[in-house]
Amino acid sequence: MLNISDNRIDKFVDMSKYTSAKIFADNKHYRVIRKVVWGVAIVILLVLFLPWTQNIKGSGYVTTLRPEQRPQTVHAIIGGRIEKWYVQEGDYVHKGDTIMFLSETKESYFDPDLIANTGDQVRAKEGAVESYTQKVSALTDQIKAIERERELKLKQAQNKLKQSKLKVISDSIDLEAVKIRLNIAETQYDRAFNLNKEGLKPMTYVEEKKVKLQEMQAKIITQENKYLTSQNELINAEMELTRLNAAYAEKLAKAQSDIQTALSTRFDTQSQVSKLRSQYAGYLIRNGMYYITAPQDGYVNRALQSGIGETIKEGTSVVSIMPASFDIAVETYIEPLDYPLVHKGGKVRIWFDGWPTIVFSGWPGVSYGTFGGVVVAKENFISANGKYRVLIAPDPEEKSWPAELSVGAGSQTLALLDDVPIWFEIWRTLNGFPPNFYTTPGSEGSTNEKKK
Repeated sequence: MLNISDNRIDKFVDMSKYTSAKIFADNKHYRVIRKVVWGVAIVILLVLFLPWTQNIKGSGYVTTLRPEQRPQTVHAIIGGRIEKWYVQEGDYVHKGDTIMFLSETKESYFDPDLIANTGDQVRAKEGAVESYTQKVSALTDQIKAIERERELKLKQAQNKLKQSKLKVISDSIDLEAVKIRLNIAETQYDRAFNLNKEGLKPMTYVEEKKVKLQEMQAKIITQENKYLTSQNELINAEMELTRLNAAYAEKLAKAQSDIQTALSTRFDTQSQVSKLRSQYAGYLIRNGMYYITAPQDGYVNRALQSGIGETIKEGTSVVSIMPASFDIAVETYIEPLDYPLVHKGGKVRIWFDGWPTIVFSGWPGVSYGTFGGVVVAKENFISANGKYRVLIAPDPEEKSWPAELSVGAGSQTLALLDDVPIWFEIWRTLNGFPPNFYTTPGSEGSTNEKKK
């Protein structure tokens, strides 16, 4: 049919009978079609060798780079009753501006003089602590006085004891002297009696010696009585010393007990003072929480509570505020298969919903309406949607992102990877292989070292 062979079929068959033969008859249009087919094939072949930038697609929305710059809700620290609103939706508020005023709903805080009364209680307890401190000081002085008095009394008793001991010794010596003299008197009497008997001495001499003997016998009885009296005085002095020790020990123990009682009471009162101070500080802080204020400059997006007289619990969200100044970023989500290919510092192309865009995913250089970004963070845990979250900031080397962007606007991203021929990308896609890994500028050197 194409007249390639030398044995032409039209010599044996009448081709005019067939419609297809008439369509593909050898005419001048056939040569043009053949050239077009060959041209298209050559162009397709050349296109297969054109460079193609591998990429990872993701979708997300506009957010802020820092957590404190993102939209936030303002909560009521304490529960209460809404008395007055000071803002409305769309208002611009400065940090510290009043948003709402609450009134108290707990009966334990109804007293209008609660803070003043608690302050009086604190001062009264502080005065009690001071009184117990002075009592402890007075008891300490009393103990010192008792100890000084005890030392004096003990010295007196010890001196008396010493005197009694010396007197006992003296009386015992006197008693021995009297005994000696009594023996002498007895000897002299016996001698005088014998001499008188022999006629050498008169009776008067004997009688004199007898009188002296009787005197010494009477004197020894007196001396024995003195000696016994001295011994009794020694025993009494020892007993007095023991009694003084016991008496002053009792006094000191009682004073020490009183000090410990005063200290215990003072510590208990100090504990009550600390508790009252804590309550007083809590009342002061709570008194300032009736006014709910703005945590930072921003716009009131939405009032989450409404009305006057409604009761809200502590921790209830009141309003939503969007900070006035923020660093814009894009939060995008990628498939788990692509997670290892995205690194911090990687380049990303972004286009935003509502912004005129023409995107060629394989040739980012010829796309229109896209903006440059840099990966600044990626999560290590998968999100609820089954993908991984990646945070992208504006690329300082690219043109600035549109100033009209608002937080929450949709966005699409292309994380740029390796440059490969189109035929390789088609072959990779048909076989389900992942894109090529790429290295950041900081990790290129370490990669080469590993290859070596």
